[in-house]
Amino acid sequence: MLAIHKWQQRWRVKQNFSLKVKMICLISILIIGVFIIFGLFLRSFISTIMEDQIAKRALSVAQSVANMPSVQEAFERKHPETVIQDIVKPIQRNIGAEFIVVGNREEIRYSHPEVDKIGKKMVGGDNNRALEKGEAYISKRKGSLGLSIRGKAPIKNQDGAIIGVVSVGFLNEEVQSIIQKQSRSLWLTLLGIILLGVIGAIVIATYLKKLLSGMEPEEITQLLLQKEAILQSTHEGIIAVDNQGRMIIMNTAVQNILLKQEVESSQYMGRSVRDFLPHTGLFHVLETGEKHYNKEMILGDTVVLANRTPIFHQQSIIGAVTTFREKTELESITKELSQIKQYANAQRAQTHEFSNKLYTILGLLQLGKQEEAISFIKQENKIQGTFSQFLLENITDPMIQGLLQGKLNQANELGITMSIHPNSQLIACFSGEKQRAFLTAVGNLLENAIESVKHVVKPKREIAILLTDIGNDVIVEVDDSGEGLSSQDLDHIFEQGYTKKEGEHRGVGLALSKHLLNRVGGDILVEGGELGGARFIIIIPK
Repeated sequence: MLAIHKWQQRWRVKQNFSLKVKMICLISILIIGVFIIFGLFLRSFISTIMEDQIAKRALSVAQSVANMPSVQEAFERKHPETVIQDIVKPIQRNIGAEFIVVGNREEIRYSHPEVDKIGKKMVGGDNNRALEKGEAYISKRKGSLGLSIRGKAPIKNQDGAIIGVVSVGFLNEEVQSIIQKQSRSLWLTLLGIILLGVIGAIVIATYLKKLLSGMEPEEITQLLLQKEAILQSTHEGIIAVDNQGRMIIMNTAVQNILLKQEVESSQYMGRSVRDFLPHTGLFHVLETGEKHYNKEMILGDTVVLANRTPIFHQQSIIGAVTTFREKTELESITKELSQIKQYANAQRAQTHEFSNKLYTILGLLQLGKQEEAISFIKQENKIQGTFSQFLLENITDPMIQGLLQGKLNQANELGITMSIHPNSQLIACFSGEKQRAFLTAVGNLLENAIESVKHVVKPKREIAILLTDIGNDVIVEVDDSGEGLSSQDLDHIFEQGYTKKEGEHRGVGLALSKHLLNRVGGDILVEGGELGGARFIIIIPK
């Protein structure tokens, strides 16, 4: 049993021919089959043509002999055969005919290749049309010499009366022999072409196998199935394009995240990624070959964190791929980390500021200036208490309170004067998408304002904030004393990737803020401010 099992395994291995062998065999069989059919057709065509040509030659010679005056005059002699045999024999030899027979109306031969048959009746029974109707024609009959192709023509005297018949024949065996010679040359030529075709099949199969990296069809199928399984099971969205920016891959995660529905591959395959999903940035990757990791961007109506990488082959860019995940998936973790970071920054700022103030108080006490120390303590307590008290009385949302308190501490540490307009109030509270949009926009504007003024001379580092919810909208104004914005900046400030700051991963905050505000029916505007810098205005409906 073990020997049978091993034999079966070897037989299965032998049956599993490689792609190269299969292609060579299939192409060779196809070539051989085509050329066999073509050869049989040509052989039949050549046979027909050869027979037709020989028949026409026989008919032409028969007509020529029938129209010869010497032949016509010989019929008036007592023994025509003595003249006619000498006339037609050289002609027969020159044209290679098997026979030229001349007979009278009674079909008695006056000439024949075999002399002993002269004077006997012609065989074949196919002279009626010539003798009775005066026609010249071709026939194929068996005569005294065998089956032959014949040309028949009537002989007429000067009065036009039919006096005899001429029969010029080529034996069928001779005709077939000629056809066989021609066919042999044909088959040899076709055999040579078939050999060239087989060699071509080997070259083509070798080239295709090289293009497929030596892989077999089963391996390619397995690889495709694995790739598809990986693509569709990956939670991240994956989009791949070729070097022309045409989409070649889009997994279901992309469709669920961006399109909110599954689409057929025919709807996106081959289309430009700009037409189907603008703002992916893949064309920039194709042009520059740059890689981007964890870049926050907006795709459609969704905020994502994207990675973009070019695909190289032999040092040439042949495509690009982007993978991304929806930012809302990480929102809870990001929110917690942001709050922790904000709390840590506030604590660090307060610790630093508190340390400086303690040293100031210590110095005053060591100098014996108790009154000044007490006055300084009261003044600082009043400042902190006033700001905190203002937030508690006029800002209802604790998230906004925390954000403003943290930014105030950050500004104080950097020597920046941050003030809130005394008429500010924010009784309205937001939740869900509106709260997220509002906090993101206000946080980004305050961070940008701090970045803008921290390089300004200290006495002029100012940020002013106005919040109001009078009417149907909540309005927030952030004014700074920075260098302001040029007309070109005003045209592009809300475009993704546009920034005046140095470093990577810039140019996202304002574009993201505007996008989130627009989604909830709000907007963000920019103009020149009273402090000399820029003034950003947030409008969001209650």
